[in-house]
Amino acid sequence: MVKLFLSVLSLLLLFGFGFAVRGGTWQQGECQIRSINAREPSYSLQAEGGVTEFWDFKNDEFQCAGVSIRRHRLQPRALMLPLYHNAPILVYVVQGRGIYGLMISGCPETFESSQQTEKQSKEERRQRFRDRHQKIEEFREGDIVAIPAGAAHWAYNDGDQELVVVVLHDNTNNANQLDQNPRSFLLAGNPERGQEQQQGSRRGQRELGNVFRGFDVHMLTEVFGVDEETARRLQGEHDTRGHIVIVEHGLHVIRPPFRRREYGREEEEGYYGGNNGLEETVCNAKIRENLDKPSRADVYNPRAGRFSTVNSLTLPILGFLQLSAARGVLYRNGIMAPHWSMNAHSIIYVTRGEARMQIVNHKGQAVFDGGVREGQVVVVPQNFAAVKQAGEEGCEWVELNTNDNAMISTLSGRTSVMRGLPVDVIATAYQISREEAERLKLSRRETIIFSGSGRSGRGGVSSA
Repeated sequence: MVKLFLSVLSLLLLFGFGFAVRGGTWQQGECQIRSINAREPSYSLQAEGGVTEFWDFKNDEFQCAGVSIRRHRLQPRALMLPLYHNAPILVYVVQGRGIYGLMISGCPETFESSQQTEKQSKEERRQRFRDRHQKIEEFREGDIVAIPAGAAHWAYNDGDQELVVVVLHDNTNNANQLDQNPRSFLLAGNPERGQEQQQGSRRGQRELGNVFRGFDVHMLTEVFGVDEETARRLQGEHDTRGHIVIVEHGLHVIRPPFRRREYGREEEEGYYGGNNGLEETVCNAKIRENLDKPSRADVYNPRAGRFSTVNSLTLPILGFLQLSAARGVLYRNGIMAPHWSMNAHSIIYVTRGEARMQIVNHKGQAVFDGGVREGQVVVVPQNFAAVKQAGEEGCEWVELNTNDNAMISTLSGRTSVMRGLPVDVIATAYQISREEAERLKLSRRETIIFSGSGRSGRGGVSSA
């Protein structure tokens, strides 16, 4: 029995560790990167209620990281039609606010219409439809939302300004058993009949399509118990609105108030409840966290900026997705210390301002040295060293990482590699005096964010 137990335990450990490793679609040579660019969207797909902009996932950096990225812009009262993806995704809300729903088969419909009043007749109660659906949550600027592969979801802009979200697809994640090509499966609409903003938008159309279009109409009438006209509506054959549609009179759904006043201040009321630990199930797991709150910063320097992270320790569902995120804010001329990610690729999206950035590979070559500005994406491969210094207006960004507990190692600062080296090792390695070695080791008392002088040399805003 003991041998059997040990054998079973060994198999569990083997498969457990296997699931923790990223997908097996990576091929040697995909990360032979000679240069990295700060990239903007390559093509877009226009719809009635907004536009989706795509970064070309076939670029070397995205192929190396095994990810793709897109940006949705939803007008007020715009609904992104329900869909699901072949890979887990992280959503970051750049601007605006809205509501969204995540539907997982087998989970209960816990949002229900109120009971009928006693004044209504039995006939009225029979005729009136009482809606039930799975949970709805709000999201707003600064939120990170984690969505598992294959989980259907939708989003609606209930604000008075454009809703902008950036979406990272982790295509080489083990949850994706296909290939590195991003695929989005729409459950409504017809993106092929939507408006085209530019010629390249046809590439965006190839990344998403309506699942119902492939089924026979008569089969749909059978499985849903509806007439043929309704079945054809499911397929969206003549729907010219695209994948983002306008809800003329607003979206009317069952949802509770999301905020309440307690002890004299406004507090957020958690849609999944306050607990976030081992008691979570797939149906009630917390999937959202706000990274913009200055009070939750992991590192804060009042003269230079702040840095916040969210990982599987603070948002456990990220352990299932094998993803994490971070938010950086640098004030004028602030510096993020030279560092490398020990166990993840980092995809950086600049949300405000601009900065000079340098990325260095294992050969000591600067594969990127230039400016990054709002709306651009830069990929920093695992172990490539990077440094950034904000411009005159400061710089803000979000990092989406391909590991649920992404860790960095710094080259300067109080917790850096340099600080951990003996003085004699530093003096010998760089052929300098012990005094210079001490100065090199101890010059920075901060951790990873410094206040710079703005004299870092050349650089500027790069073009895509």
